[in-house]
Amino acid sequence: MSHHRSSRAVISLAAFAVLAVATSTACDPGADAAVDGATGATGAPVVPAVPAALSEQKLDWAACSAPSKAQGGGDEPEALPDGTQWECAGMKAPLDYAKPDGRTIDIALIRAKAAKKSGKESLGSLVFNFGGPGGSGVSTLPAFAADEYLELHKRYDLVSFDPRGVGGSAGVKCLDDKVMDAWLAQDSTPDDAVEEKALTVGGSVYARACKSNSGGVLEYVGTQEAARDLDLMRQVLGDDKLNYFGVSYGTQLGGVYAHLFPKNVGRTVFDAVVDPTEDYAESLLSQTEGFDSALQNFLKDCVKQEECFFEGKNPAQGEKEVTDLLKGLDAEPLPLTEGDRSLTQSQAVMGIIASLYSQDMWSWLSTALEEAKAGEGDGLLWLADSYFERTPDGAYSNANFANTAVSCADSKDRFTVEDVRRKLPEFRKASPVFGDATAWMLLGCTDWPVAGHASTVDVKADGADPILVIGNTGDPATPYEGAKKMADALGEGVGVHVTVEGEGHGTYGVNKCLTKAVDEYLLGGTVPKNDTVCS
Repeated sequence: MSHHRSSRAVISLAAFAVLAVATSTACDPGADAAVDGATGATGAPVVPAVPAALSEQKLDWAACSAPSKAQGGGDEPEALPDGTQWECAGMKAPLDYAKPDGRTIDIALIRAKAAKKSGKESLGSLVFNFGGPGGSGVSTLPAFAADEYLELHKRYDLVSFDPRGVGGSAGVKCLDDKVMDAWLAQDSTPDDAVEEKALTVGGSVYARACKSNSGGVLEYVGTQEAARDLDLMRQVLGDDKLNYFGVSYGTQLGGVYAHLFPKNVGRTVFDAVVDPTEDYAESLLSQTEGFDSALQNFLKDCVKQEECFFEGKNPAQGEKEVTDLLKGLDAEPLPLTEGDRSLTQSQAVMGIIASLYSQDMWSWLSTALEEAKAGEGDGLLWLADSYFERTPDGAYSNANFANTAVSCADSKDRFTVEDVRRKLPEFRKASPVFGDATAWMLLGCTDWPVAGHASTVDVKADGADPILVIGNTGDPATPYEGAKKMADALGEGVGVHVTVEGEGHGTYGVNKCLTKAVDEYLLGGTVPKNDTVCS
């Protein structure tokens, strides 16, 4: 599971649980990071400076082609309303930063140069990461820029990238599309030993496939390495400091960057913030509570609408009908009105979860649940397919594979079936609807072929410029409390906490007060007061 960007226009896998997984800190003589003695005592390797052949490389920018299958497919990116065309390039980066003169990989980049007619001096690059882990920035940035980032485009080159292991940047490959269909449809809430065995065998097959197809890169796709790519990117783009906009998992990446390179932090915004103090299981439990809360808010809203999938005015009736539907699907999948696929319980759960990312999706969810009650699974399966980045012709991006690879590289936690059984009661308490499904997600890294790093993220960034840390009170995927913890962990005078009182995952472009505050900071350098509240 994973965190992604707000789903107002699209839903994406990079949607659910960023396994709040972490990276061991390492001393980097080529960086401005000061690493404390406790970190050094972990035995983390000293990382040599990147050679000039990489830090001074010239990028060969050219017109972008259509996104690849691994990036999610689709059409060539359209020019921005002012006529600015998108350009793409590949940046060479060390596969292993401990051996910077060794093998390199290409990091796929995209940019739209700052508007020439704004009449104001350019502020350089503003680099976006939209989360996941596993989301392709090359395909995502053009999808949102025309609606949300035109004001920022007046003074910034808008830049994004596919992090290593994602899309066009040494993208991880695991299962083929047909096998992926079967893997996602499997029973993810086992009720007996036979079903438990089937689930664990499926996980082992998945992990072996990833090793077989991408074993050479799995060790090097963690957030630590991605953060070092960001600093190499800063140098190659010609920026003295990194101006950065991170969403969801992108806030974890930004936090690790700030820890490693505090003096290189420019104007930085974290929206939909990951809690750096939680380990894998704690993060998953918090998200389970968050999605249950979002479901309750959806049900309360549903009874106020002209059309709702359940009768009466009691939200508890709606929860019962959702629970009954999922129980029925556990026994027998629902057919579709066309095609040979069916809707399983696992897919229905993920379709519901995907719809809770944004209040704009609630009417779609109500319609899909109404259809499912009538015996048609098409709506919920479409929502699940969108979440897992499956196109109508059955092709998957590599977001699912990259999500697993990055998460398991970051976290040393490896859970057993017995661990899940012990934790099931607290997950069920957190959500009677989602608890079983999310608890079994703890097995996501169990048979992974590469050892992970730590369990929580170090983001302490003494001496860094202010970082805006935005929490939304109704965020299901990165619950509100995590933003305050991130702001505190960044350090006094660094993390600037901003609260938005609203629903959904991601606030920029949704809440006018927040959007104005972010624009004033990124464009004018005006830092809002700590603990500012936007209702």
